[in-house]
Amino acid sequence: MTKTVLVVDDDPTQRRLIQAVLEREGFAVAQAEDGDAALKHLTTGQPADVVLLDLQMPGLNGQDTLKEMRARGLGQPVIVITAGGGVETVVKAMQAGAQDFFVKPASPERIIVSIRNALSMGEMRTEVDRLKKHSSGRTTFKDLIGDSPAMTMVKRLGERAAKSSIPILITGESGVGKEVIARAVHGTSDRAGKPFVAVNCGAIPENLVESILFGHEKGSFTGASEKHLGKFREADGGTLFLDEVGELPLDMQVKLLRALQESEIDPIGAKRSVRVDVRIVSATNRDLANAVAEGRFREDLFYRLNVYPIEAPSLRERREDVPALIDHFVTRFNVEEGKRVAGASPETMAILTGFDWPGNVRQLENAVYRAIVLSDAPFLQPHDFPAISGVKVAPEALSAEPVKPLPSAQELISEIGKDAPVRILDARGHVRPLEEIERDLIQLAIEIYAGHMSEVARRLGIGRSTLYRKVREQGLDVGEEGLEEAS
Repeated sequence: MTKTVLVVDDDPTQRRLIQAVLEREGFAVAQAEDGDAALKHLTTGQPADVVLLDLQMPGLNGQDTLKEMRARGLGQPVIVITAGGGVETVVKAMQAGAQDFFVKPASPERIIVSIRNALSMGEMRTEVDRLKKHSSGRTTFKDLIGDSPAMTMVKRLGERAAKSSIPILITGESGVGKEVIARAVHGTSDRAGKPFVAVNCGAIPENLVESILFGHEKGSFTGASEKHLGKFREADGGTLFLDEVGELPLDMQVKLLRALQESEIDPIGAKRSVRVDVRIVSATNRDLANAVAEGRFREDLFYRLNVYPIEAPSLRERREDVPALIDHFVTRFNVEEGKRVAGASPETMAILTGFDWPGNVRQLENAVYRAIVLSDAPFLQPHDFPAISGVKVAPEALSAEPVKPLPSAQELISEIGKDAPVRILDARGHVRPLEEIERDLIQLAIEIYAGHMSEVARRLGIGRSTLYRKVREQGLDVGEEGLEEAS
């Protein structure tokens, strides 16, 4: 999805200049004329992935706006900009939570690099938070991606069930994310932070099922050189997720039923039963009722597991969630692969949303992973998904294309029209004094031509001696290059 940059500046010319730079790079831009308008934009849920914040504004200034953002729990990366900045200003901005800082007018390259760095850091923080929740067993239904009616129902049912210890059976096609739902149930329950143990019952060799689930004592059978606790005891106090529970052999179904009914297990070779406190969440992509009718699954175990069924929808039943899922996977794989893909192009998004996805979310995840690894463009294109779009990269497209340079300040000014980075009118709409306009114009020229005073004088149409006199009178910063020329 396209990233949105909120530009907060009381100068409309500056806002339009920055907007022109950002839109050329594919970013969406929102504007706010002061701190109050910025806070209103952010608190009402309007999009803003990065905030460009001017420090010097009437009313609520940039420093106070930044402090208020953090006080309200608004965590968007903030890049502060100002017409003049010293060390003290930088320190205060960083202490208040700013991620970057630059003095305007900044070059387009500087703006783009700063925003991309801020987005990368934001993605990294998001991924770290996700991994922390995953490893600590604190994933909740708020972390599930998607707000479609089908997913909203799943979240509602899961949140209600999580408050009790009722056995849950999650049904749905392969790849829909049944384990993610199970983790959300665990993280929302009072067992959050306790062990969450997942077992794929279909992947266990039949002769090892009992040992893996219930454990064994040392020497209880050939090859049992050490004691093994088993998954039930590993999950003691937490949640045991039995994935593909319909694949369990019939003899193990009997022992599983007893463990669920009595809350105790019999490890192989043990002299007595062991009490366990485990919440059971099971899942299957098969029709267990049909398996019961055919004698492949015990009816009593089925009713014991199917106390609270939750059906996970297929991806084609919630196509409106595809853009959010793509954005989530792009963020995740950007961090893992060190890439800077901004999202999918509108054409690509339309193709991916319209696809049926027989492999569901798992297939989408792998498709985005492959596209991220192979893509060199800012946005994923149809040819990055050849198996889905049918579009393959043409041989001539593999040749390196020249990188389109960012526009210069003069080009941006000509695009915007009569407005320029040197303000002619003051805040009340009156013409500013000529001396102030001249000072700003000379400072702008020095920055554009990197302090090369000979070039500055030639472009301004004045002599070098006149230029140096005005620089001294105005107390302007000419940089090292200008000081060398002056000497």
